Amino acid sequence: MASTSLSATTESVLDHHLDAFMDQNMDEMLADYTDDSVVITNTSGTFRGLDEIRTLFEGLFAEFGQGDVEFQLDTRVVEGDIAYIVWHAETPDNSYEFATDTFHVHDGAISTQTLGAVVTSKR
Repeated sequence: MASTSLSATTESVLDHHLDAFMDQNMDEMLADYTDDSVVITNTSGTFRGLDEIRTLFEGLFAEFGQGDVEFQLDTRVVEGDIAYIVWHAETPDNSYEFATDTFHVHDGAISTQTLGAVVTSKR
């Protein structure tokens, strides 16, 4: 029974995260994290706490907020306190040929996120 509740919470955090990203709503995006959260990426480094995570999303919002952006969510899996997505995208600046995020959700917030992507510059 606990894992069903845990998965439901994880799924609701993932849904909120994806909606906030698509809406480019920084306040709602940061509501999914805490000062203890960590985001680890293969392209930009590691971001700890809300201030650094804000910096990461400011850059992503600038890129994904341009016109002519295509984003496709390919895979979505939620198991207990882990959410996993695979996606690809095209922006005016880059081709995200393959990207994957893994989220560890604890107490209703993303405690740890990893982002791995194969990105090719169009410039």
